[in-house]
Amino acid sequence: MRKLIEFDDDTFDKLKQLGRDRMGTLQELADEAFADLLKKHGVPIDLKDALRKSARLNAAPEQTRANIKRSTKKSGTTKKTK
Repeated sequence: MRKLIEFDDDTFDKLKQLGRDRMGTLQELADEAFADLLKKHGVPIDLKDALRKSARLNAAPEQTRANIKRSTKKSGTTKKTK
């Protein structure tokens, strides 16, 4: 998919120079920048990332329950039943 993005002249010159310095293209710079932005906001970039995130979310409740059990045993705050 193509989208038009407008840069001011100074920014565009700096991006072109960065691309030359890294021996890459403006498209590669844009891909990297958008991937970093998505990662920063917790949006999976591809299927592999989505599956990893899903697996972590599914494992989190089990770990939380285990941590709660450990902390109550250490502090001695377990409930006594009659």
